Amino acid sequence: MQVTIKPSFVHGKVVAPSSKSMMQRVCAAALLHKGSTTIFNSGSSADDQVALAIIKQCGAQVLTTNTHTTVIQSYGKLNTVSQIDCGESGLSARLFTPILSQSNQPIFINGQGSLLTRPMPDIEPVLKALQVSFKSRFNCLPFTVQGPMQPQDVRVDGRNGSQFLTGLLFALSYADNEKIAITVDALQSKPYIDMTLDVLAHFGKRISHEHYERFIIHPTSIATQKDIEFTIEGDWSSAAYWLVAGAIRGKVVVENLNLASHQADRKIIEIIQKAGTNCHLINDSVFVAEGKLSAFEVDLADCPDLYPIVSVLAACCKGISALHGVHRLWHKESNREKSISAMLSSFGVDHKIENNSLIIEGRDSLRSLPINGCNDHRIVMAATVGSLQSENLVTISDAHAVRKSYPSFFDDAAGLGLVCNLK
Repeated sequence: MQVTIKPSFVHGKVVAPSSKSMMQRVCAAALLHKGSTTIFNSGSSADDQVALAIIKQCGAQVLTTNTHTTVIQSYGKLNTVSQIDCGESGLSARLFTPILSQSNQPIFINGQGSLLTRPMPDIEPVLKALQVSFKSRFNCLPFTVQGPMQPQDVRVDGRNGSQFLTGLLFALSYADNEKIAITVDALQSKPYIDMTLDVLAHFGKRISHEHYERFIIHPTSIATQKDIEFTIEGDWSSAAYWLVAGAIRGKVVVENLNLASHQADRKIIEIIQKAGTNCHLINDSVFVAEGKLSAFEVDLADCPDLYPIVSVLAACCKGISALHGVHRLWHKESNREKSISAMLSSFGVDHKIENNSLIIEGRDSLRSLPINGCNDHRIVMAATVGSLQSENLVTISDAHAVRKSYPSFFDDAAGLGLVCNLK
């Protein structure tokens, strides 16, 4: 599927969709929790559906009471399962692999698409230290794991991100009643760990940390069956596209946002303010209006999902912007160092990569060459926003990729006035 965007002006309100990062974590907690979990504002993205399918396979009952409420009933124990499919969700792969390592039966963990080529070298040494049998193909999916995991103090390499640490915190906090310490080297994406700790605390787990270098899982008493309610926050990653759209060409209000959120991509507010955007935060909403934009400098190592849309913002700013943390782009749905560079080239934007930074020279208007979406949801959405500043129609391939995180993206785009032709 491809989409053709006509340069236009965005105006209006949009409701941020549910955070898939939080939804997947709550699904894991609901599986391990003994009792009922009611999830309000539950998500419907492809990654959310993958997490729900996995916990159903593992023994949880999943009931959707209406469009935005999901009820999960679990006995807190894993059913015997021989294999699971993580789709294209890197978070589900890293989150559920340690959880499933509690089983004494071999489990085949597979995936789809580009997920099969993403190396995950941090997993094997940790699971083997916890007495789990682990087999893989060059540290890429598919994996085969067989436990049961033997909880003990362990060391984790955090240079490749926080997702595997998240899975380990879930698995170990439910696996034993002894104090366990996890030492973490060079942790990236710390705000995502804050989200993990928030979810686990909501489910009664006590975890403390020392400057994100040492995490202590404190024993908790064996819980009796308990009903839990959890409301999923609006997604700052998805909101970022409309906030940048308003900044470069329009007036937009994005609702359903927790302004005190631990989500890493809340950093978009700081970034658009640095660029000189007219921005106001009120209750659960952010208002943005276009203005005179100027170059900025920002480190995106802790929030690499913002890189595509922030590169579009920089392309529309006067002057030369510097986006640091390019090393976090290599193993995503696409190699985003290359796919972002290709997108910027199609828009006619001068840029270069040096010293782990993307240097972008802004333009008054963007060219209108076809853009390869690289089957990457974030490239497709960023290019759609960039098309607002194009000289003419822009055609973007792989438009279907938005289903991974934001199925209603083009509906919301049309609601804000973008002229989108999908075919």
